[in-house]
Amino acid sequence: MNPNHGGQPYDPAAQPQPQPPQGPAQGEAGQAAPVDGPYPPPGAVAAPPQYRPDEAFAPGGGLVWRPISGRHTGQRALTALLWAIPVGALGVFLLGRDGGLAPAAMWVFAVLLAAVVVGIVAELDRRSFGYAERADDLIVTHGVFVKRLIVVPYGRMQFVDVTAGLLQRWMGIATVRMHTAAAATDATVPGLPAAEAALLRDRLAQKGEERSMGL
Repeated sequence: MNPNHGGQPYDPAAQPQPQPPQGPAQGEAGQAAPVDGPYPPPGAVAAPPQYRPDEAFAPGGGLVWRPISGRHTGQRALTALLWAIPVGALGVFLLGRDGGLAPAAMWVFAVLLAAVVVGIVAELDRRSFGYAERADDLIVTHGVFVKRLIVVPYGRMQFVDVTAGLLQRWMGIATVRMHTAAAATDATVPGLPAAEAALLRDRLAQKGEERSMGL
């Protein structure tokens, strides 16, 4: 005897059938459809990283810029003053002879003002200078009005030299220069204490030889 529900004949096809367990959604080729998540779908092009403008001149890798000596400012200011004395004296002699005291005083004021401006710019330039030694290259940044960053690969360095004039030697500082095949990529680190300049010269020379042998 067939069971009835409400007087209707029992129809097995009309009854709800058990559904198979649901798995990943299938595509037309039988492959699982990509699941939404933090990763981009296959074949998608990742967006380039975004940097702030100031990060363009950061050393990266957790490094910090190594500054140059404060004596660099004193050396440039003293150089400007040594030039200002004879230039000012010559102007006073010429202007005082032909134009009187007022033009000579104005000339002296202009020369002294120029020397002060040179000293201020020298201090700003010193603060903008920095260098960092990375695994494969040396990076140098500097510039007051126009910021610049130079990357010098160790394997491209041809030679390293250290220079110091009379005034620099008296103040105990020196300049380290890295020369490459392209003059545009040469880098200069001025105003280093003599001992620091010697150590930097030795490290750069050693790293340059190691990279050159590996090329």
